[in-house]
Amino acid sequence: MSLRLAFMGTPDFAVPTLAELLAQGHDIRCVYSQPPRPKGRGMAPAPGPVHTFAAAHGLAVRTPLSLKGEVEQAAFAALDLDAAIVVAYGLLLPQAILDALNRLTIDVATT
Repeated sequence: MSLRLAFMGTPDFAVPTLAELLAQGHDIRCVYSQPPRPKGRGMAPAPGPVHTFAAAHGLAVRTPLSLKGEVEQAAFAALDLDAAIVVAYGLLLPQAILDALNRLTIDVATT
């Protein structure tokens, strides 16, 4: 059974989970990741590993600074998701985000 999912993660640790969800044929409606951070000698903003992987696989990526705003919450709700998979995302999920899901949120602990 294919699920309509959002994937929420940022570091290398989260990439294998996203890859497996794709391999299983789930409909990844959107990937949420932390905004690009300064890296390297020039301190140019660079996307995190999940963002890079998702973009390389043609997935929509959103990098909000917060999920507390009504606009971001409405955009999330409009995805019409069954579930969200959260792996080392780095932001707290407000109740409005959780309420937008038709089924559940799965949060994979990193420790």
